[in-house]
Amino acid sequence: METMVPVDGGELWTDDTGGAGPAVVLLHPGIGDSTIWDGVLTELAGRVRAIRYDVRAYGRSPAATRPYTTLADLVAVLDHYRLDRVALLGSSMGGATSLQLAAADPGRVSTLLLVCPGIPGYPWPSDPQLQARLEPLADAGDVDGLAEVGLELWAKAGANEAARRQMRSAAAAWVNEDEFQQEGEAVFDRLGKVGVPTAIMVGDLDREPLIDSNEQAAERIPGAQLIRVPGADHFLALHHPKLVAGVLLEQLG
Repeated sequence: METMVPVDGGELWTDDTGGAGPAVVLLHPGIGDSTIWDGVLTELAGRVRAIRYDVRAYGRSPAATRPYTTLADLVAVLDHYRLDRVALLGSSMGGATSLQLAAADPGRVSTLLLVCPGIPGYPWPSDPQLQARLEPLADAGDVDGLAEVGLELWAKAGANEAARRQMRSAAAAWVNEDEFQQEGEAVFDRLGKVGVPTAIMVGDLDREPLIDSNEQAAERIPGAQLIRVPGADHFLALHHPKLVAGVLLEQLG
């Protein structure tokens, strides 16, 4: 069931499959919107209660009009659905938000499946040349141009039409995101305190700093499982839905 959930100063589009299975919240990456989970949801149908939503300005959620954090919005979604403790399936940006909740309030998280997650606080190397390419495109509101640069960076396995749709959807949100989304709390140096079962999936065609951050996170989170996916890039959730769903179901038992 689709619902607009109120958050501080705005609202989010959400979808709840219902059902009697364990509750899982799916958090999309910054290179797509919540439709990136369509294939995973097909594999999970009838086995879990799945809730997904679009971050502000992404997909079917209105643009932000004031500063916000993705963590506070996730908590608002959990509170709306009266979910005290859930499994989190987060990709990239969504993985970062999932880690922030696990660090801030571990009692609300039963298990973590992180798909090529961002790791808040990881010392990502600066890239002035890339920034110089992106800034004029963002200033001009050139969604297509931003999407093409994004595909160069994140779609090393090949930019098929599904990946292009996701990237164009995301690029349309980036200017609003840059203005209003707040960075949130760094957790890289506190990953040793993440005390929930955790699996991290990362493709060998992802960007090198992303792979390094995921490898280091797996070493720092007690008992974390690192799953390397040959031939996968940052669109791992889009291109390998059966694999992602299978790992999640294994975690849920």
